[in-house]
Amino acid sequence: MATGFQRACLADVHEVAAGMPHVTRVDGPRGNPIYQVGGKSFVFFRNPRPDAVDPLTGERYADVIVIWVPSEADKQALVQDPDSPFFTTRHFDGHPSVLVRAARLGELSRRELIEVVQDAWLARASRKRAADWLAAHPPR
Repeated sequence: MATGFQRACLADVHEVAAGMPHVTRVDGPRGNPIYQVGGKSFVFFRNPRPDAVDPLTGERYADVIVIWVPSEADKQALVQDPDSPFFTTRHFDGHPSVLVRAARLGELSRRELIEVVQDAWLARASRKRAADWLAAHPPR
């Protein structure tokens, strides 16, 4: 019985981010992947930091992905549901991005993940690049 729900996975993040036009992948200081368009990051893999920790053990999460969002309203829509895999920390207050752990990507459909990554690219791409991409990919 096919439900049409394909769970997202880590490889999908890389595939979608790298597949957007004019994208460059660079490595951060510790080899963490950073996807950029026009020199602006839109998806990056964070090194473990003290603001994102396991509440039970206090250990820093080693699998946090930062994804840009178009607006604060978009950010709140993604993080306000306590069951959502998206979250934020005080460090990211006022920053147009959400965080998600790679370990929780399977809670999203592949389609949901694709949309979030494409929106991140659109939020950081130049107006012309974004307009060209949208013209070639009209909403269904």
